[in-house]
Amino acid sequence: MFQLDLRNRKPIYEQVADRFRDLILSGVLAPDDRLPSVRELSKELTVNPNTVQKAYRELERQSYIYIVQGLGAFAEKPESRKPDAALRAEAERLVRRGVRELCRSGVPRDEIRAFLDGLPEQG
Repeated sequence: MFQLDLRNRKPIYEQVADRFRDLILSGVLAPDDRLPSVRELSKELTVNPNTVQKAYRELERQSYIYIVQGLGAFAEKPESRKPDAALRAEAERLVRRGVRELCRSGVPRDEIRAFLDGLPEQG
């Protein structure tokens, strides 16, 4: 399904959660699509099942997936997602930094605004 970057400083469970978040947001995983079981994914990625379980719990907390006891984990419908304040704050920080860098590089503000206005709402 995907590979992990073992040299990355980001914890493995966060890498797993990020990858599933990307798959859900991009529409590769549609609402109600089943995710691999904890056991299946831990075996495929050769990581401890607790690592996968932690990633799934984080995705469930953020409303990207829902878990049905005995059946597994499933992609959640977009309208069910709760905004993640920490994720939003980090994204805003990165956007501000990027806009500052563009301004310092001499890119006119109206071009920056046009670029930002042209970004898709999701994905």
